[in-house]
Amino acid sequence: MSATQAAVTQLLPLAADTFDKNKVTPGILGFIVFAALAIGVWGLMKSMSRHMGRVNFQEAPDPATPATKAPNTP
Repeated sequence: MSATQAAVTQLLPLAADTFDKNKVTPGILGFIVFAALAIGVWGLMKSMSRHMGRVNFQEAPDPATPATKAPNTP
């Protein structure tokens, strides 16, 4: 058994008196993880928006293909 497991095993009964199973919250660690994910998604969306603004959507004609005209119909 590691030292961490031994410490948790010793402290868990002490927390049972103050621990309410009906009021479990994610706490500060959950908030930090959620905030980091939100900041990451915001950064990715900002980067995607910047890259999409640089895209040229008009297709350039192929220089190797000669321009063909529609046949004249009387």
